[in-house]
Amino acid sequence: MSSPAASHVRVAVLISGTGSNMAALIDAGQVADSGYEVALVLSNIDGAGGLAIAAAKGVQTVSIPHKPFGKDREAHERAVDEALRAARVEVIALAGYMRILTPWLVRAWDGRMLNIHPSLLPLYPGLDTHARAIAAGDAEAGCTVHLVTEGVDEGPILGQARVPIIDGDTPASLAERVKTAEHRLYPQVLGAFCRELGRA
Repeated sequence: MSSPAASHVRVAVLISGTGSNMAALIDAGQVADSGYEVALVLSNIDGAGGLAIAAAKGVQTVSIPHKPFGKDREAHERAVDEALRAARVEVIALAGYMRILTPWLVRAWDGRMLNIHPSLLPLYPGLDTHARAIAAGDAEAGCTVHLVTEGVDEGPILGQARVPIIDGDTPASLAERVKTAEHRLYPQVLGAFCRELGRA
């Protein structure tokens, strides 16, 4: 009997830190009908905590530190792209990858690179999303999975999850609840995206 993963889309997760969303994606991808499998976890930081977590879950890992490339972002990304293609990756999921991508990499993976952002886009692109939502007096915050385009946090929205802002919330307390929502949303959206890709 063939493995149900045989038809799964091969996903690479790119991280710079501990990769809590990465771990959620790996676990969800191991379910038979998930539509994808995490085939590679790649980091631009040597010793990033998420690499050990991924390896413990049986996923291939690679680190390609950006510092040796100096200011040549594209040269670093070409090395990243080479590793992705060597692993036969079909879709990229960014999960706390703290690099501003060049147009070269975005175009190379156009329509096949996803990101999760901790706000209800188009509200609050960029940083400090939770503090900005609280300061604005918003009733809710949340997270968004979107396709990556050349503009920062501007790509087509694939899914959102809403989290109420409660009295006394701080950016840290709100961030924890949004992170929980991220861990549910990202695997759901990535799975749906990959199943649709598999039917195309």
